[in-house]
Amino acid sequence: MKKAVDSGSRIKFTKTEKSWILYDWANSVYATNIMAAIFPIYFTSVCGGDTLGLQWWGYGTSIATLIVAVMAPLLGAIGDYQGMKKKFFAFFMAFGVICTLLMAIFDNWQMLLVGYVLSYIGFAGSCLFYDSFLTDVTTSERMDKVSAWGYAMGYIGGSTIPFIISIVILLVMGMDNPTAVKLTVVLTSVWWGIFSIPMLKNVRQKHYLKAPDHIVKNTISNIGKTLKSISQRKGLLFFILAYFCYIDGVGTVIHMSTSYGETLHLDSVGMILALLVTQIVAVPCSILFGRLAQKVGSIRMIGISIGMYFLICLVGFYMGYSVEAANGAEDAIQRAEVLFWIMAAMVGMVQGGIQALSRSYFGKLIPANKSNEYFGFFDIFGKFATVVGPLLVSLVTDLTNRSSLGILSLLFLFALGGLLLFLGRNHMKEEEAALRTKETEK
Repeated sequence: MKKAVDSGSRIKFTKTEKSWILYDWANSVYATNIMAAIFPIYFTSVCGGDTLGLQWWGYGTSIATLIVAVMAPLLGAIGDYQGMKKKFFAFFMAFGVICTLLMAIFDNWQMLLVGYVLSYIGFAGSCLFYDSFLTDVTTSERMDKVSAWGYAMGYIGGSTIPFIISIVILLVMGMDNPTAVKLTVVLTSVWWGIFSIPMLKNVRQKHYLKAPDHIVKNTISNIGKTLKSISQRKGLLFFILAYFCYIDGVGTVIHMSTSYGETLHLDSVGMILALLVTQIVAVPCSILFGRLAQKVGSIRMIGISIGMYFLICLVGFYMGYSVEAANGAEDAIQRAEVLFWIMAAMVGMVQGGIQALSRSYFGKLIPANKSNEYFGFFDIFGKFATVVGPLLVSLVTDLTNRSSLGILSLLFLFALGGLLLFLGRNHMKEEEAALRTKETEK
């Protein structure tokens, strides 16, 4: 027992843990510059600055996440075999970096959308294998801490530093200058590639299955067994269904916040600076969530985050509704810009925490030697959620011509996710304790 406590409370990170954490530092620049802040605004403006940009951005995001979601279980299962996890990670990371770099070549919105879809597949695919490495780089007692620090370092480095550099480039060269946006895209690709090197060099697949003679046949068989195992374990099933619902809203907020603001004619510079506040606030809050989870439990902290996102959606709806009701009056837009800043700070308080704790808590519920296969299902539920969210917002916006109603629809998803988490909490705690006891006895 003493050994487990020492392991969990150790302050210093190992070289392997540091290298794993650093990939969040590497890839978070893509999440900020391409997914959330700069590129969505540019893409929407290229489309004409109206709801067409929001709709196609949502459809493109749904297509990309759908492709990754369909591939995730098969890739995840194969990745559990000896030596395969690192190869898949390296491929998707390199594919994402190259496709992001190629995005700087295009000028029309159709090719920009294609480049975004391909680069996002590389980004999401690499994150699938990166997440599954969590069971290889640390212990069950340290998962919350290591996972939380991954997100925190992502906000410090990958999000904040290159994001500030990108903002300076845009301010100096002009927000409407396509060359400035292209330079931020190049910066994203270079930063992502360089800081991925420690992960490639120092992280190894510690837990694995021996590769059988017929890999594909056995992989398909294992997928069926894993799916059956998930369906039979109430705690794991409740958690993954709850995750599907609430991460839908989280992903949609990340992907579509600036595109939503652009349709309301909010100031582009103001939105980008507000998202910088999100990154800064998220740094200490992500670390704080990891510490609080050790004291009050991961499930409770995830529940608190869901409640906060419920409020965020209400603020987002009111922000859009007030502008729409005033027919785009200048004073209504100014009030909406203030609300956008408030919403950005609120997102920063919980975004890193809910993602980090979801990842680490799932890692506590699964066997380490099949982490990649289980994380494949974790990823497919998360990615299908991100298909549903942006698609829902796009469809509601298209049907009503009111983007505020699309944001309002996310309330149902957060409410359902919170309810499932509450109903399954006891089953989750029992399965977590049983798995930890089983691994301790080995």
